[in-house]
Amino acid sequence: MTDAPGRLPSSLTLVGAGKMGGSMLAGWLAGGLDPRRTTLIDPAPAPEIVALCEARGLGLNPAAPPASEVVVLAIKPQGLAAAAPALDALLGPDALLVSILAGKTIADLRTRLPSARAVVRAMPNLPASIGRGATGAAANAEVSADQRDRADALLAATGLVEWLADEALIDAVTAVSGSGPAYVFLLAEALAEAGVAAGLPPETAARLARATVAGSGALLDGSPVAADALRRNVTSPGGTTAAGLAVLMRADGMAALLREAVAAAKRRAGELAG
Repeated sequence: MTDAPGRLPSSLTLVGAGKMGGSMLAGWLAGGLDPRRTTLIDPAPAPEIVALCEARGLGLNPAAPPASEVVVLAIKPQGLAAAAPALDALLGPDALLVSILAGKTIADLRTRLPSARAVVRAMPNLPASIGRGATGAAANAEVSADQRDRADALLAATGLVEWLADEALIDAVTAVSGSGPAYVFLLAEALAEAGVAAGLPPETAARLARATVAGSGALLDGSPVAADALRRNVTSPGGTTAAGLAVLMRADGMAALLREAVAAAKRRAGELAG
């Protein structure tokens, strides 16, 4: 888990401003990143990204990108090979490369980007855009204490950071917290659909499901009590919640499905390394 974050980088280049890159950028700007020393490189930026750059004074696709203290790589992992020559040109001898590419190892990055020396591999998630993200990160031996401090400040500006001693654990982080928001959104979606099947109007079911998932998450976040204890605290023996949990907690229920889902996502993260 991260300690108190240090200062944000004095200059930053973000390569790729899709859902994840754009979400992180929003978190960094909210956390005090200097937009005048921030460069964004994206061949097809979304209209909202273009508007953000114009409003805040970020450099968007300059002909000659300036050297930056930190370069953040947020393109699709499948595009790394084709983009590698242009990306390598962005890396000065003292630059820190922070990659959020699923499945792309530090060794792979250094092979494809010969100028990359100090590398942090990180896996954030979408709630980074509201400062409630969860990120796992690992650094190679060339990352100095000061560079790790810069990386930690960047990642902590978007939420929780867990530094990993073993880079191999990143694929598991990808499968749990990286993909996890989609699992939670699916829970809200499925709960609303179940409410409709039980007789509720669709709009009412959707509102109740959304508020229940959001409120329960806030309660879990704000409580020192473990998740299993909170579950037991709201489950009266022989009551309605117990009846529902008896279905969800059977051998082929939610826990088994999530284990299978996380295993599939982890496996896919490994495949993306190829």
